Amino acid sequence: MGNQDVIIIGAGGGGAVMAKELGEKGLKVLVLEAGPWYGNKRWPDPNGEPGDQLSTSPADLDVNLYKQLLNKYEMNMNDLVSGRFRWGPADRSKAPWFRRSNQEGFIWQCAGVGGTTQTYTANCPRAYPMAVDHVWPISYRELIPYYEKVEAELPVKFAAVTAKEELFYHGAKKAGWQMIPALDITVPGYRLQPNAILPPNKHITNPKISNEQLAWMEGCTLAGHCINGCPHGPSIDKIAKRSTNVSYVPQALQTGNVSIRPNAFAIKIMTEKNSSDGLKAIGVITRDTWTGEREEIKANIVVMASGAIESPRLWLNSGLPENPWVGRGLVSHYMDWVSGVFAEKDLLSIVGSTEINPFVGNTCGARLDIPGLGTLQTVGMSPGLTASFYGISDSGYSFLNTPKLEDPWDVKGRLFGFELKEVMASYRQTLGILVSTDDEAIQQNGVTVDPLIRDENGPVPVISYSPTQRSRGKRKELVKLAAELLRKAGAKKVIWSNWPPGMMIHMESTMRMGFVVDENGEAFQVKRLYVTDNSVHFNSLGGPNPTLTTQALAVRTAEKLFQSYF
Repeated sequence: MGNQDVIIIGAGGGGAVMAKELGEKGLKVLVLEAGPWYGNKRWPDPNGEPGDQLSTSPADLDVNLYKQLLNKYEMNMNDLVSGRFRWGPADRSKAPWFRRSNQEGFIWQCAGVGGTTQTYTANCPRAYPMAVDHVWPISYRELIPYYEKVEAELPVKFAAVTAKEELFYHGAKKAGWQMIPALDITVPGYRLQPNAILPPNKHITNPKISNEQLAWMEGCTLAGHCINGCPHGPSIDKIAKRSTNVSYVPQALQTGNVSIRPNAFAIKIMTEKNSSDGLKAIGVITRDTWTGEREEIKANIVVMASGAIESPRLWLNSGLPENPWVGRGLVSHYMDWVSGVFAEKDLLSIVGSTEINPFVGNTCGARLDIPGLGTLQTVGMSPGLTASFYGISDSGYSFLNTPKLEDPWDVKGRLFGFELKEVMASYRQTLGILVSTDDEAIQQNGVTVDPLIRDENGPVPVISYSPTQRSRGKRKELVKLAAELLRKAGAKKVIWSNWPPGMMIHMESTMRMGFVVDENGEAFQVKRLYVTDNSVHFNSLGGPNPTLTTQALAVRTAEKLFQSYF
């Protein structure tokens, strides 16, 4: 393969945006993606055979194939070991790629074109200004035009209101919070979730239009299975949930300058040193995940966009210069789960129905933002995922944790047996709240590589995370506020799961701006090497979901890269 202007490693939240932006500027871009590509005719059986090498045209995208593969079955799509959206090779008969985690919990990350946005909830809030201004090397004001560009192109809209959002707003209002219908959040309040999901189809309440017909029209069907992938829309570029494989990837291919290669795991950054530039990136060694064949690909610029675990792992496995902050500073919003079970008669008086039906609507349609602490978000998972979230706790089984009189919850810990059955029998009357904490980026938390354990792609990553006392205090306060909101809304039972620290969902800050890369995303120690994923965030943004900020930074980094070298 001939020299490229730019190689981008990873086709997820940041990499696909970068590819589109650079392709529009006329640069020849090759995107290397470790996982499969669902919905491309060049890979008709992406989990069964190697398929083609490259795709360069939007004509290769096939919505029929996409809908066939994204069949909504929870285990088929999201099983961490064998699901289509796992972190592992396209061949599902092979084991997932191993990560060693030093704490209880799990790492929720996907391989494949679209990256982890394939299974994200599409929540797209901006960072809190107070988390950026006078903290990051750039100002919040400088981010705003890039936020606006991504919000317009995805597009980002406020979520539709269904019963779970209405109930959440009812509780927030009764708890004394104010509604703040804004994008730039400087004071506490509740609001509709900014989501990268198309507005509801205008025919959604028409009894003459079947669900099958709705699924082929443009717009959200409120079917509520976003985590399992969204197959609703008339064409791939009009799929309702705007993961990058259906938004930025089609736009990148339309430039005529972008090639995307799945099943290609980058295992080393190639460099050279000269008197004028010092050390600079010159290409990538990649490994075909089907054949094991290795290939050297040269480029003028290399961009790492493979996430907060794999980007530092690649740096360390490439023998790049030592930096005490490479892989360090890991944050993951130190998450928790609080649920409220409601009586049917109470729901009838509040939302006009005896059921919330949490699976209806956007997965996360409402939020309460509290700058300085973090955020609370409604979550309407499908039954299987909801039950699994009850089964994770740092407190052990619930019967070991008799609540005190002053505790705002009735149940604490892991549900099991009859108690779990009883709670799941009330699934349709349950409102779940995700706690997302403004946790601290400290050097002790992060990603290293194992000196002894290797897989086919090199020494495996080791993830270590322990929240600071300040982060623990913030989460404790957020949990109490979530329980109070549910009580004010009328919940007859409140369940606090008390998740362990290792719930790695919003991983950020392991290649921090100002420590590993400069304010334009270029590595301090290796010229022509850029990073454009969650890992460049200076901190946890104050608690909001990270994807929109990553995408805004990707647009900005593409602009700065082009100005510097082209």
